[in-house]
Amino acid sequence: MGTNDTTCPGPMKATSNGVFQGENPMHYALPLLILQICIVLFLTRVLSFLLRPLRQPRVIAEIVGGILLGPSALGKSSKFLNTVFPTKSLTVLDTLANLGLLFFLFLVGLELDPKSLKRTGKKALSIALAGITLPFIFGIGTSFALRSSIADGVSKAPFLVFMGVALSITAFPVLARILAEIKLLTTDIGKIALSAAAVNDVAAWILLALAVALSGDGSSPLTSLWVFLAGCGFVVFCIIAVQPGMQWLAKRCPEGEPVKEHYVCLTLGVVLAASFVTDLIGIHALFGAFVIGVIFPKEGHFATSLVEKVEDLVSGLFLPLYFVSSGLKTDVATIQGAQSWGLLVLVIFNACFGKIVGTVVSLALGFLMNTKGLVELIVLNIGKDRGVLNDQIFAIMVLMAIFTTFMTTPLVLAVYKPEKLTNGDYNNRTVEDTNQSNKPLCLMFCFQSIMNIPTIVNLIEASRGTNRKESLSVYAMHLMELSERSSAILMAHKVRRNGLPFWNKDKTGNSSDMVVVAFEAFQRLSRVSVRPMTAISAMATIHEDICRSAESKRTAMVILPFHKHVRLDRTWETTRNEYRLINKKVMEEAPCSVAILVDRGLGGATRVASSDFTLVITVLFLRE
Repeated sequence: MGTNDTTCPGPMKATSNGVFQGENPMHYALPLLILQICIVLFLTRVLSFLLRPLRQPRVIAEIVGGILLGPSALGKSSKFLNTVFPTKSLTVLDTLANLGLLFFLFLVGLELDPKSLKRTGKKALSIALAGITLPFIFGIGTSFALRSSIADGVSKAPFLVFMGVALSITAFPVLARILAEIKLLTTDIGKIALSAAAVNDVAAWILLALAVALSGDGSSPLTSLWVFLAGCGFVVFCIIAVQPGMQWLAKRCPEGEPVKEHYVCLTLGVVLAASFVTDLIGIHALFGAFVIGVIFPKEGHFATSLVEKVEDLVSGLFLPLYFVSSGLKTDVATIQGAQSWGLLVLVIFNACFGKIVGTVVSLALGFLMNTKGLVELIVLNIGKDRGVLNDQIFAIMVLMAIFTTFMTTPLVLAVYKPEKLTNGDYNNRTVEDTNQSNKPLCLMFCFQSIMNIPTIVNLIEASRGTNRKESLSVYAMHLMELSERSSAILMAHKVRRNGLPFWNKDKTGNSSDMVVVAFEAFQRLSRVSVRPMTAISAMATIHEDICRSAESKRTAMVILPFHKHVRLDRTWETTRNEYRLINKKVMEEAPCSVAILVDRGLGGATRVASSDFTLVITVLFLRE
């Protein structure tokens, strides 16, 4: 019996004994993984900081960071690649990245509520269908051009479907963040874009399931059919059997009480079990996690608590690893010659043209609907892993995703010119003019948290008087920071109680948000019209939301909270330094009068009626 001279290297051990024992930690799985994670986090955060002035979403920095670490840039050095990202370590990296991706897709599913499809307007639904159909057709046409040139040998049917899906996807989470960044989240075009993108997202996942089923290794066409039917059966089983159990858990987590730890573990265990089942079927483990997120009850406190507990670790630590895993497969150097670069231009043109033609309402809406993101990379990675996309086509499609997402913000800002408000007599409005015209005095109160609500309520009571009816109209704006966390999108869902799809309202039609409930209760007890509002923006630009809202609502005065609060020992403590800068910018740019409310005990636990309300107020009027 002959011997085989070629020996396969053994698997990497988990931990080393350290350099003092003569061992190199880079040859062991755990210390090498820690180093990889540190490099990824550092690079992606630096790129995100550099791209922030361009108002680009963090997904761009993470995709570009992955490509820079791959064979397109730093990976050109074989020494760097073999030291930091050796081939034998990629299995551990890919496994950890996909595990984080499972839970991230669960969070994405939590943001979608299929029941709200019924409330999607006909206009948004028609735009969504056209925004899917035309790019899908263009994607199929592009696939014929690629197969005749650089895609020889690929399976025809799976390749057609993968290309169609890749060009028709709109990244709903990324689009929501872009709209918030450029102050279009609450505009008409923002509402239409989010509604259409949400429908597009659901359709894209259905098409992706079909593409994965077609891309199996089975030689018989019946294999793909069985895979698809088994996937449909899994979804039906989750709706019939799993969803009632999730609803039972949600009912046992009332508002205001901490969610029990074993409920969270049980839910995450269900996510993993569902992922195992879909991988067993042959679709992909990601579908199981996404389906559990979609069917998870959105009402109540449980869903929000899950997001808060899971998202920081998943989106901040594990998700960038998936982009690096994708970047290590992307080699821009494979795009060589005029033909390959011409095909890249063709793919980008078809991706943009299909969306713009499909969304004929406006050019800006077409660019918004062309936003790509994580789902795009998932499609491309699945296609590459299953042999549907070769290295060159994979690189072309990744560059297309980067280009179309990167150009969204600057192009939308260039082509979308909202109508400017006509001020009329707004700038000359005074309290005396309000009394003479018998129109209600319009004020805007801004607050940072629910702790400010008693102060606002009592000040409104003191302001409205005792005998005046409907003489005061108040807008209460809740200032919320748009962070890098995915829960910022959940905050965006709660901003508008009407019109924004995929965030289910309770059966009474009222929001469960405590702030809204508090003002609704006060409005029923008083003659004052109080309309809750929410501004979700970065702290550096949230003053723009305040000023624009004051102008659009034609308010006579904006009342801002002081950036300090009184402690129990009657000393002052800074709430947050950013609030001082916000107040300063609002005073500089506001189109009306601005007041800073320094609360020295006005806010209390008890509401005082205006007829029994007496207090001494010092008001300082400062004029230029």
